[in-house]
Amino acid sequence: MTDGLESIGKALLVAGVLFLVLGGLFILAGKVPWLGRLPGDILIKRKHFTFYFPLATGIVLSILLTLILWLLSRR
Repeated sequence: MTDGLESIGKALLVAGVLFLVLGGLFILAGKVPWLGRLPGDILIKRKHFTFYFPLATGIVLSILLTLILWLLSRR
């Protein structure tokens, strides 16, 4: 029974650290001026309609996260 509670506690700690890192990234993302305004991002504005699809930003973030996770997994 204690092994089950111990594993749940560890999982909650890992989830908390992940949420902390994710929250920090969201705070820092607002301070990066080019994030969300790259040339490949799609922005369509009409009279009563706005469509925004951050395609280039998503690709750049995907490449960065892939590199970070690849570096962390190399042991």
